[in-house]
Amino acid sequence: MICYSLYYYFIKLNSLYFHIGETEKKCFIEEIPDETMVIGTYRTQLWDKQAGSFLPSTPGLGMHVEIKDPDAKVILSRQYGSDGRFTFTSHTPGEHQICLHSNSTKMALFAGGKLRVHLDIQVGEHTNNYPEIAAKDKLTELQLRARQLLDQVEQIQKEQNYQRYREERFRMTSESTNQRVLWWSIAQTIILIITGIWQMRHLKSFFEAKKLV
Repeated sequence: MICYSLYYYFIKLNSLYFHIGETEKKCFIEEIPDETMVIGTYRTQLWDKQAGSFLPSTPGLGMHVEIKDPDAKVILSRQYGSDGRFTFTSHTPGEHQICLHSNSTKMALFAGGKLRVHLDIQVGEHTNNYPEIAAKDKLTELQLRARQLLDQVEQIQKEQNYQRYREERFRMTSESTNQRVLWWSIAQTIILIITGIWQMRHLKSFFEAKKLV
């Protein structure tokens, strides 16, 4: 299993593609604030030796998507088709693991071949389809823009809360490490003092035995 961080990918591109083999499983890590919706879409292409290029996959080829939260709890595990769309909402802030692998072992067509997966992930306000929202709620252009700004502000607040959460965890880790270092230093000092006392008593006993003292 191979893991990649999607943080830098999605800042600029929001999408990527990768290749997987028959039994290969690839996982990506996305840092997500709590109570944030995530929508992922993908499409697959199968390598065609005769054409010498990647062509759309057959309908029988499927992809299994598994998503784990920062506590390694599975929040989504489902089999999809060759093209699919998955949605989940984060309830715990932190690194979420998104894993994909194919059901290629069931298909002789894919045996020994390569599969290209195009993956696109939208997080937070980017998951909203604003033209659809405007048509459904009959919003004017100004009202729609105000709605977008409110969603962006809400997402920024979630990001700020997540950064504070990370900072707090880092501070707790640093304090715990400093405390352990302090206790280790105290233990070393005590051991050195006890060793020194024992050596002095041992030397004294040695000199007394030799009648040098």
